[in-house]
This record gives sequence, structure tokens and C-alpha cells, in this order.
Amino acid sequence: MVSESPVSPELDLDVILGDPGIRTVVCCGAGGVGKTTTAAALALRAAEKHGRSTVVLTIDPARRLAQSLGLTELDNTPRRVEGVSGDLHAMMLDMKRTFDEVVLAHTDPKRAEEIFANPFYQAMSSTFSGTQEYMAMEKLGQLRARDLWDLWDLIIVDTPPSRSALDFLDAPARLGRFLDGRMLRMLLAPARAGGRSVFSLVSSSFSLVGRTVTKVLGTQLLADLSGFVAALDSMFGGFRARAEQTYRVLQDRETAFLLVAAPEPDAVREAAYFAGRLAQDDMPLAGLVVNRMTTVSAPALTASDARTAADELEAASVGDGSAASPVADLLRVHAALAEQAERQAAEAARFQREYPHVPVATAAAQAADIHDLDGLRRIGDELC
Repeated sequence: MVSESPVSPELDLDVILGDPGIRTVVCCGAGGVGKTTTAAALALRAAEKHGRSTVVLTIDPARRLAQSLGLTELDNTPRRVEGVSGDLHAMMLDMKRTFDEVVLAHTDPKRAEEIFANPFYQAMSSTFSGTQEYMAMEKLGQLRARDLWDLWDLIIVDTPPSRSALDFLDAPARLGRFLDGRMLRMLLAPARAGGRSVFSLVSSSFSLVGRTVTKVLGTQLLADLSGFVAALDSMFGGFRARAEQTYRVLQDRETAFLLVAAPEPDAVREAAYFAGRLAQDDMPLAGLVVNRMTTVSAPALTASDARTAADELEAASVGDGSAASPVADLLRVHAALAEQAERQAAEAARFQREYPHVPVATAAAQAADIHDLDGLRRIGDELC
């Protein structure tokens, strides 16, 4: 016997989207749970139903958002979405270009040119672990800047498809620890000591460490890293300060976090971890969206009853020599779907037992991928 599911408050997303006091909505969760589609559907609804000037920022490299919004491409600059009865813009994070913009904004052209040419910077700005999440925070900070903030009532953020949803919150602190690390401070010392070579400084003061580092990293990589750190010296404080400022924005009551999950064990577990982290960091959790829920056309017919009826029909057909009834096949399909729906409801109930006061909204599994504005409108209608 399946235990009765806990009853959570219903998540009214129209209240969130229509509230002028909420200016940033962050859709977060594990990868592959429908965050991008959810973010796009909510942005479209905010623009059309609530008349809000909205920009949706995706970090999804698969470009599904561009296709569903009828755009040939998305880049680091907000683009107006046509065919919308409201003001909607969309953009996709370009991690390296955002890093380049940060460098250009906070150093002089000559120093920026040196940084761009540095091999370590080229690798870090494109592939360094956590850079994508950190740059998502940077881009959110840029959109919230005074000269752009008046353009939009609402910013909706589709967080990166990370291995862990917590990477989005942890990236600024992780990058800060990297910039403050003992190794980088040692490499930075020559620039602060009058330009002495990192190798001469290491050999005179840290000969054992220097030999070990050179052996592990190699002379050229060590030189590239030293040059990168020296070039970015004046920017280190800025990285940290902006990360802390954006972090405070996420804690503000103008921000609403929406957890997005699929009714699967790993995704629900990730959502529960994230809910705990948001509470720990005093960040405003508005609710949980559970995507891809299985639905059945006759919910009153249980899986057990459907399977029993199918067995009886098949036994009757064998007894009178008639062909097997197609109704029996349909009943078995119904039974399988009903059992799947029960399993999914049980997964959602795990989260609800742990966080019974968190409002929940659900969306049914779609027969096909969402690829246009009408599809996004259907998702928005169902969620709201």
C-alpha cells in the first residue's frame, strides 16, 4: 500500500511573475531537468501576461532556448524576441567573452592586451573549473548594473548545467580561494618586489619549493602563470568584491529562487541539498517545480485493477478460442504508466516530507521537445 503523500502548498508562479517587488528569478537544479525550458516559459509568461520587461539569461550551450524563442542564435548581448505580445529579450552566456569584458572594464588597454595573450588566461577563461558559474554571476551583476537595470523589470536566470547545482553558489568563493591561494601569492611576490624574476626569487628564498613546482608544472607553464597573476594583480580585489556584491543580490528579497527537478531520485536529492543550502545562506526559496510528471487518462483506475482486468480478458479469450483482446494490451500500458506515476509521486513526496512548507508546482511530461513560442506558452499555462 502506497503511503499518502504529504500535502505541500501550491506554488502560484503567476504571483511571483506579477510581483513588481521580485526582480530576479533564478531557476536552479541538477542538469537535464528542464531548467532552460522552465526559465524560457516563465520569461515569456511574465512579458505577455504580466506586462513586464523581461530578459532571460541562459547558460545552456545546446541552444534550445534560441530555437524555442524563434531566434537563429543567442550570444552575450540581449536580443529582442519577436512574435511576443510584450517586451522580452534573451541572451546566452559566452563565458570567455564575459571574462574579456571584465578585464577590459577593470584594466587599461595595454595591460588587457597582455592578459588576453597569456596562455594561462586563454585556458582559464575557456575551461577552468568554476569559471562558467562565476561568469554567470558576473553577467547577472552586469544586468543589475545601474545603466541596464532600468531596461528590465525582471531578470530570469537559467543556471549552468553543472554536475552539482551548488556549483552556481560555490563558484565565487572557489575562485576567491584560488586567487588568494598560497601558490599564487608566491608567484605574485616578484611583481610586488620590484619585478625580480619568479625563478630568482624562488631559488633564493624557496629553492626546494621552486624546484618542486618547476618539476611539476614545467618552466613555461610556471612563467605563463606568473605573468597571468602579475597582470591580474590589480583586479583580484575587484573579482572578490563583485562576487560578494552579487551574492548579496541573491540574498535580497527582490530575488526568488525556483528549484527545478525531474521526478527521479538524483534530481530530487539534488533539489533537497540545494534547498538546505539556500536556507543556510539565507537566500529566498520561492518553491519547487517538478517537471516531466507522468499522467494517465483514467487516474481512478489503479495499476493493480488494470492488470487484473487485462489478465481476465486474456484468460477469457483463451477459453473461447478468440483472438487476444486489444483492450487487454491497453490496460497493461495503463498499468505501466500508473505504476510509473506512483513512483514519481513517491520521489516528489520525499522532498515534500523534508521541506513541507516549500510550495510545489508540477508540469506533465511532453510528447515532444518544445521548439516554439506556442510550446513555451503551453508550459507556462500548465505551470501557472
